[in-house]
Amino acid sequence: MPEKWMERFLAAAERMRLADYVAFESDRKRRLFDAFWQGIARGLGIMVGFSVLGAALLFILQALAKRNLPGISDFVAQVVALVQLRLQ
Repeated sequence: MPEKWMERFLAAAERMRLADYVAFESDRKRRLFDAFWQGIARGLGIMVGFSVLGAALLFILQALAKRNLPGISDFVAQVVALVQLRLQ
């Protein structure tokens, strides 16, 4: 009985590639290298995502301003005026 249990455990460890994981975790340089590139990728993803969402928001605000809706147009005009004052 214990031999079969051990065989199943070893087979499961091989399927999970446990030896590769242990080798990865014990290699400090490789972990730092991977963490560095993960950070680069995460930062790039945040930058691209923020740019796309910001552009979409500006597009929507421009469309709302063109429709000349009373409350929204005044708000957009105030935001534009504040931005222009800040840039000067």
